[in-house]
This record gives sequence, structure tokens and C-alpha cells, in this order.
Amino acid sequence: MNLLLLAQKAPESGGTWATLVESENMAVLVVFAAGAIIAVTAILAGVAKKVLIARTRERTRQEVAAYVAEGTMTADEGERLLNAGTKNHSDSK
Repeated sequence: MNLLLLAQKAPESGGTWATLVESENMAVLVVFAAGAIIAVTAILAGVAKKVLIARTRERTRQEVAAYVAEGTMTADEGERLLNAGTKNHSDSK
């Protein structure tokens, strides 16, 4: 049913959400609402994942810098440790 016919079927005064929900378009409303909820949840989960990865990476950099500063680790060892797991190493030739 197109929107023009839906608008023609709507009551002229006193139309509420209840009349829209009681109509045959309830399945469409449920599908769009579920899709919107899933989309928002996926976006929020993706943002949370990126934030956690960035925080963990920064904490690791700070700890490696502290080890290098106190002399427990050399700068080259720290650099290799920070580059471990990345796709483009400076060591790979």
C-alpha cells in the first residue's frame, strides 16, 4: 500500500499512534524498528571496540616507554615489541 492511500485512510482528526499500529502496516513498523535498533547497536559496539583497542594500545606504548626509560629494555626491543602484529613492519624486507 503506498503512502498516498495510507494518508487517505487515516482519520482526519484524533489520529493517534494506536490507529497506525492497529493497521495492516504493523509488520512494516516492527521490521523498521528492529532494523533501527540493530543498526544503532552495531554502531555503538563498533565505536566501543575501537575505543578499547586505542586505550589498550596507548597503555602498552606507555609501559614500553617506561621500560625503555628505566633501562630494562633497549629502544630497539621496544620498537620491535610495538611493531609486533602489525602488517607493515620496518624489519620485513
